Amino acid sequence: MEKNNIEMNSFSKGTKAMILAAGLGTRLKPWTDQHPKALALVNGKPLLQRNIEYLQQYSIRDVVVNVHHFAEQVISAIADNNRWGSNVTISHEADEPLETGGGLLKAAEMLKGNTVVLLNVDILTDLNLEAMMQFHIDKKPLATLATTNRKTSRYFLFDNDNKLCGWKNENTGETKSSAPLSGNETAKAFSGIHIIDPKIFSLINQTGKFSIVDVYMELMKTETILYFDHSESKFIDVGKPESIDKAEKMF
Repeated sequence: MEKNNIEMNSFSKGTKAMILAAGLGTRLKPWTDQHPKALALVNGKPLLQRNIEYLQQYSIRDVVVNVHHFAEQVISAIADNNRWGSNVTISHEADEPLETGGGLLKAAEMLKGNTVVLLNVDILTDLNLEAMMQFHIDKKPLATLATTNRKTSRYFLFDNDNKLCGWKNENTGETKSSAPLSGNETAKAFSGIHIIDPKIFSLINQTGKFSIVDVYMELMKTETILYFDHSESKFIDVGKPESIDKAEKMF
């Protein structure tokens, strides 16, 4: 056990996490009519607490949380619970939620110089983050994206070298790509968890409110972005009320 702790501590040095918790959570109504989705309960524990404790398993205790919708409820919960034992910093998106890319960029000064583990607050998983970190260290991409083989409506596309080369929406037929698609690309469902090299902050051209997907679609032309498959892991997107029941059986 001591050996594992030493290994995990070595991964966590120079690493900070950001939990994306600013969204309106419209899929989780009626809860989000009065509360932020970050405080939705799964077996008595808020999603935010579960993700902070998940990161603690890998000795990651420096965490930035972005807030907007019912921000004061999130800030109060963090303070009332002694930050659940981690060093939690707030990135307040007061005017409007800035989406995944805008939120990351706004928190840049809190994260710069560190590898960033970025995750959505409404994702629960037992993904082996240590293995994903080791993969990222070994391959040295700009970003490593956690993926599974589950069925979804939107997929990231990867070429024969496992590099990100596109995106597609199965429902609308919309695609984005760095070059004409061959049809032989590997389609992967994204899990909302990224490990990102800090140099990304000097490469982002967008400002204001924007999706990290748009950043990746631009940077994949010049940078390496890889996937890490964790299809064997428990995983659930707790984005809808019916997902709470499923999550409580899994976690």
